[in-house]
Amino acid sequence: MNYKQIYEEWLRNPYFDTDTNLELESIKYNEKEIEDRFYKDLKFGTAGLRGIIGAGTNRINKYVVRRATQGLANYIMIQGKEDQGVAIAFDSRRMSPQFAKEAALTLCANGIKAYLFESLRPTPELSFAVRYLDCVAGINITASHNPPEYNGYKVYWEDGAQITPPNDVGIMREVGAIADWENIKVMTEEQAKNQGLLEIIGKEVDDAYMEELKSLVLNQDAIDKYAKDLTVVFTPLHGTGNLPARRILKEIGFDNVYVVPEQELPNGEFPTVSYPNPEAKEAFELALALAKEKDADLVLATDPDADRLGCYVKDGNGEYRVLTGNMSGCLLADYEIGQMKEKKLAPKDGSLIKTIVTTNMADAIAKYYKVGLIEVLTGFKYIGEQILKMEQTKKGHYLFGFEESYGCLIGTHARDKDAIVATMALCECAAYYKSKGMNMWDAMIALYDKVGYYMDGQKAITLAGVEGATKITKLMDDLRNDPLKSIGGYKVTEFRDYQMDKVIDIKTGKESPTGLPQSNVLYFDMEDGAWVCVRPSGTEPKVKFYYGIKGKDFEDATKTSEKMGEEIVNMINKMIG
Repeated sequence: MNYKQIYEEWLRNPYFDTDTNLELESIKYNEKEIEDRFYKDLKFGTAGLRGIIGAGTNRINKYVVRRATQGLANYIMIQGKEDQGVAIAFDSRRMSPQFAKEAALTLCANGIKAYLFESLRPTPELSFAVRYLDCVAGINITASHNPPEYNGYKVYWEDGAQITPPNDVGIMREVGAIADWENIKVMTEEQAKNQGLLEIIGKEVDDAYMEELKSLVLNQDAIDKYAKDLTVVFTPLHGTGNLPARRILKEIGFDNVYVVPEQELPNGEFPTVSYPNPEAKEAFELALALAKEKDADLVLATDPDADRLGCYVKDGNGEYRVLTGNMSGCLLADYEIGQMKEKKLAPKDGSLIKTIVTTNMADAIAKYYKVGLIEVLTGFKYIGEQILKMEQTKKGHYLFGFEESYGCLIGTHARDKDAIVATMALCECAAYYKSKGMNMWDAMIALYDKVGYYMDGQKAITLAGVEGATKITKLMDDLRNDPLKSIGGYKVTEFRDYQMDKVIDIKTGKESPTGLPQSNVLYFDMEDGAWVCVRPSGTEPKVKFYYGIKGKDFEDATKTSEKMGEEIVNMINKMIG
């Protein structure tokens, strides 16, 4: 059926409720809106199923959630793992509690036990809960840092990581096979509880999660001595991070923690920010104002599902300096690996893991400490996949992993990025460097001096709707079929096409495989350590251009990076017309 026929089927079918029917009737004269809602089904990207809330196959709604969950249930039963159960969490977004319950009751109707959190919880705790409760899978209802009109549905497998091949392919195959909405099983909450198929969880998992985090502290003595001299401002940006972040900081010894009052409570409308993303400067306006009032040393912000952490630190002149995701990730990587080495806690076959769009400063840190470096595709699930591989093969040990988009994982209690443990670790870092007479900006500059002045950035262009999707496809095809020869004054030395699984040496023309799974990603290695990577977003209608350079010092690196960013913007504008 074409999109118009599917729209008409939704209007006629009594399976869809009155509210859905009224919403669809309201757009019956808006052909473009009908097309956008029904021209495709939502698909799993790097972060699962994500879309605008509303009626339609290309929207997130209770029917799409039920269908996805029925597909997951079918796949679980095919694997013969229906006795293990599924953990379910949700964030502060519109409809999140309702979608979580719909998912739970669909599982229960299929005879699979659902462990549903009593109230909102951060993404990393869901990842932890999957393994803690010995579940076969996990579901998290969240759209991470997307605007308020979005929600999403992330699926985790039994290792606690987001689904990767072959499980993601298998689940989507089962979802796609559901042609008749009436075949989706549902039951009431009362029926599910009476049959022992729905269990509400909370405090026990919270306590276990907190104990795991506290076991990862490396320098409690520094915290005990210097935490009282440090002031922290924190904002959960109306999301899930408030209670767990404050709890872990208090339990390890940080008492001078001030939460931004206007952003403390959960609110899916995100009234104080247009974009609840710790990457955005705007998200820190209220936190920085409070930081100046309290003379804070650290300013921290978690995104709505608390898997990503943004950070500002105060320098020696009292100015607040932003740490990008690459900077904070490298600072933590250096601290964690360096301290493990110093305390002789690091295994000999340990590795640092990063994604292909993450800074080359990570490579330099791995080289400095003589540890392995593993590069994976974009998406933290691929870092989780490497942890599982190490456990299964008994080869290698995970030391630290991060991606440029403000996400990292310390320890292996979870298999997704964890802003709660990152909050704890950055505060621990601050206490440790305080013991050395340094602030966090001093530590950042010292790291640059040690391994090199790497500077990285990202530019993106939004191309929404059917026309936008066509433009994105054409842009990637053009770059793939006629690769760039130079960017920002740097000559391209090597071209990687992860979709075609080939690496081309520009000088010799020699081709070799990428060594990674197929993905619609193009990567340009250039002279002097510069690089550019292009990929369509897996969660938003965007094309992202990542880039990095290496400068002589901080000022040179900053200027060179800014120039590269300008060159990329000009290039994008020319290409899309």
